Amino acid sequence: MIYRYNYNNPLNTGAVVKNISYQQQGQDFFAQRTNDENTIFTRKMDKDDIVFGLGETLRGINKRGWRYESYCSDDALHHEGKSAIYGAHNFLIIKNENITSGIFIDFPGKIIFDIGSKNYCLMEITVFGKDFDLYLISGNNEQEVTTQFRTLIGKSYIPPLWAFGYQQSRWGYRNAEDVLKIADEFEQEGIPLDSIYLDIDYMQRYKNFTVDKEKFPDFQAFVRKMKERGIRLVPIIDAGVKIEEGYEVYEEGVKNNYFCKREDGSDFVAGVWPGKTHFPDFLNKKASKWFGNWYKTLIDQGIEGFWNDMNEPAIFYSEEGIEKALSNFDKIMQKPLDVTGYFALLDNFNQLSNNREDHKIFFHNIDGKLYPHNEVHNLYGFYMTKSASEAFEKISPNKRVLMFSRSSYIGMHRYGGIWTGDNCSWWSHILLGIQQMASLNMCGFLYSGTDIGGFGGDTSEDLMLRWLQFGIFTPLMRNHSAFNTREQEPFRFSLKNEMKNTIELRYSLIPFIYSTFIDAAINDKMYFKPLSFDFPQDKRAALVEDQLFIGDEIMIAPIYQQGAKGRYVYLPEDMVLVKFKSYGQRTYQRLKKGDSYISVELDEIPIFIRKNKAIPLIKPAKNTDQLDWANMEMLAYIEDGESYTFNLYKDDGYSKNYTSFIKIGLENHNDELTFTEKPNINISLTNI
Repeated sequence: MIYRYNYNNPLNTGAVVKNISYQQQGQDFFAQRTNDENTIFTRKMDKDDIVFGLGETLRGINKRGWRYESYCSDDALHHEGKSAIYGAHNFLIIKNENITSGIFIDFPGKIIFDIGSKNYCLMEITVFGKDFDLYLISGNNEQEVTTQFRTLIGKSYIPPLWAFGYQQSRWGYRNAEDVLKIADEFEQEGIPLDSIYLDIDYMQRYKNFTVDKEKFPDFQAFVRKMKERGIRLVPIIDAGVKIEEGYEVYEEGVKNNYFCKREDGSDFVAGVWPGKTHFPDFLNKKASKWFGNWYKTLIDQGIEGFWNDMNEPAIFYSEEGIEKALSNFDKIMQKPLDVTGYFALLDNFNQLSNNREDHKIFFHNIDGKLYPHNEVHNLYGFYMTKSASEAFEKISPNKRVLMFSRSSYIGMHRYGGIWTGDNCSWWSHILLGIQQMASLNMCGFLYSGTDIGGFGGDTSEDLMLRWLQFGIFTPLMRNHSAFNTREQEPFRFSLKNEMKNTIELRYSLIPFIYSTFIDAAINDKMYFKPLSFDFPQDKRAALVEDQLFIGDEIMIAPIYQQGAKGRYVYLPEDMVLVKFKSYGQRTYQRLKKGDSYISVELDEIPIFIRKNKAIPLIKPAKNTDQLDWANMEMLAYIEDGESYTFNLYKDDGYSKNYTSFIKIGLENHNDELTFTEKPNINISLTNI
């Protein structure tokens, strides 16, 4: 059951698509108190309660013991001491020995979730406002609560098939020559590739929807040439619009009042990549439609996918901030630069970037009413992506366009995916990515992934390989790095053959990954699941933080520690461990329920097939367009007397006709695996 409780006059954020009537009586799940500005909810927790959710946050799958801030924040150097990063996902699941409950607070401003940080047995949620909706969801277990929540917030976005291939990105591919060189290197090394990304350097002076003609003399022909090689180009779109006379996007925005305003009615000015910019008011319906229509300029040149960035929004400085910093500088320099003065000087200018005081001085026009940005901050990235998605429906009505975003709020999953933002080449960020994938799936975000190898810092060979070994399972598999870091394309390493084998295995798994993803999207399931979601009564499973189920068929347990050549795993049921060195090189080992230590060499990828389940595999290819779905292997662990059916989703990969599937039915009779249902394709059977 889902219960909705109204607090005063909430803004319709767009997160919810299912109408739930308000309850006449106040909720009694939380104790509640208010002050002049905030609403505070508290609830006692038992010492063994587990708290899931919050999507893209830090720390573990179990959120117990830390303080989390729901306020989209540009912070690449995020470590476990931080409380907020790029997403704002206000959904929790509380698993108690007697009851499992879901909580969603639909509020676009700041919320603090203290889940046992100050007091381990007390949850305290502080909503920095008084106008919001609170949803309570009751269910028998975590999976049931999550499924109900998904029905509340709507179906997931589904990208084109090619977006499930390997994707190469780097801030530093500056021109057509750079892109061609990367494509040629992949081809020469025989490493599969489906797309190359264009970061801010492809633009003319960092202006959205422009292409630098000196760097890309005939962009449309270049896009077509790359597509003929099976490679899509994916350009970045940033939130800020450069202030420049003669720049059509800027001039249209100013003329029609499509930019966020200061209180005096003038357009707010912030510094980002192009220098001084204005921010489109995506919460203004007319401005949103206007900005979305601009994507057509690149779609008309053959572009089939985009990534929206800097849309928290990231702010290098505001004019008001610069003025204040310069005024403070004069005061600071009048005093001795001792330890106090020195740090005051540093802080004075360091605080220019992403200063939340700036959020109070610009405004959004929502249906004729002005809202200061800080009150609706968490919606900005969501509505930028919604703007694009709604435009795609008109520009290419029956074609799937790749779209994902850095900043997001609950409900944005209907319009695009997300990547987990700028991360670092740290081993801890592999583990964080594993944990984030499960939490994001709970909040509806299925098409997700991390910057493989790390965006900031210099990766190492073993870190890169281990990250790829995890990344082959994320729906969005993108290697992305910053311009001033070690180049981390797979062919640059001495372990390039091992990396090639890993990426090829991804392509062998695409029928399984794609089918599992589509099934989860259209049936309100999860692609990634914590172990306890399928084994809610298993207390040991509930403690596992670094293993995940993918669909109903496999479990993964990635290696995420430097120098490790194995790890401990917990199996909530009997499974078969398949260790891949490549698509064709594998070993099998049956493991019993319980704790086990498994050896995993640097060039090995462990996959656990669950009991009485099977997965499809196909031969790898240089890109998704060349995958041969007509010849397939079913890799199974089906015991004598048992049967299993896998639903294989195979469509054209581009249109929105993706709901049909073909059944592959298997049974083991007298230790012989045979078909109960066989589609008209060539399928070999391997029962382990």
